[in-house]
Amino acid sequence: MRIVVIGAGGIGAPYGASLAKAGAEVTFVARGAHLAAIRENGLRIEGDRGDTHIRPAEATDEIASIGAADFVLFCVKLWDVEGVGRQLRAIVGPRTTVVPLQNGIDATERLIPILGQEAVMGGVAFVTGTITAPGVVRQTGSYQRMTFGELDGRLSERGERLRDLCEGAGFEGVLSPDIKVPIWEKFILLVPLSGLHALTRVPLGTWRDDPDLLGLYEDSLRETVAVGRAEGVRLPPDSVDKGLATMRSMPPHHTTSMGNDLLRGNRLELPWFAGKVVELGRLHGIPTPVNGFIHAALKPYINGPPV
Repeated sequence: MRIVVIGAGGIGAPYGASLAKAGAEVTFVARGAHLAAIRENGLRIEGDRGDTHIRPAEATDEIASIGAADFVLFCVKLWDVEGVGRQLRAIVGPRTTVVPLQNGIDATERLIPILGQEAVMGGVAFVTGTITAPGVVRQTGSYQRMTFGELDGRLSERGERLRDLCEGAGFEGVLSPDIKVPIWEKFILLVPLSGLHALTRVPLGTWRDDPDLLGLYEDSLRETVAVGRAEGVRLPPDSVDKGLATMRSMPPHHTTSMGNDLLRGNRLELPWFAGKVVELGRLHGIPTPVNGFIHAALKPYINGPPV
């Protein structure tokens, strides 16, 4: 089974390392010093699940050189979806399945015009990690799961194969009959979490007990649930309560990738988070004032620090 992981960072590296350790042929696509370190020393995953060190079958920055893959775990940042997606044409054959694992809600919609409907499944990543040094990823917590499914709701043979691969690699694989629901369930949590982290620049435990900031979180959450339902997503009736409970259960040191990107001076995925909620709110006539504020306040940082 040939698996290609596009983006060997905090999402792709833990999944790919687990699959490689279990015997799958895994190729990692990375760049710069991270790629050089993986080639020279292998890839190391550190964290609560234990330390794993692998030497992948291949590590490269040239997608076209890889050849056809069975599964592609697509883990690039949201601003790179189309650009890297076009490069995937070189490795997507008639039996290739691309599983986008970004945090937003529209990666599948953006990939289908490039790769074709049959090549793409929906996917959701439930794993957290950070590159701490070239060739080293620190995984936060012991939780690791991948949820995926056909966009038309079929329980397909390729979905069952991917589930078996995940389970054989020691983490949970969930084949969903309605993949839009878990995609949105993660989105409605991440939009307010990433917005509050980026605005305050402090970890979750510092702001969640402040009634004013907690109110912003809840309002952002409610707005996101409302636009999801307007989009026809079958979100559970208790989605807001679940979003609040999940936030409260998180460790106080929890941060988000978007907030960390802001602190590091990187580009932000803001247009696909709060910005997407605002866009869909306008489309459906649903007010989204809090997400509008988050989007407007962080907009100067979308492309990095303002000049």
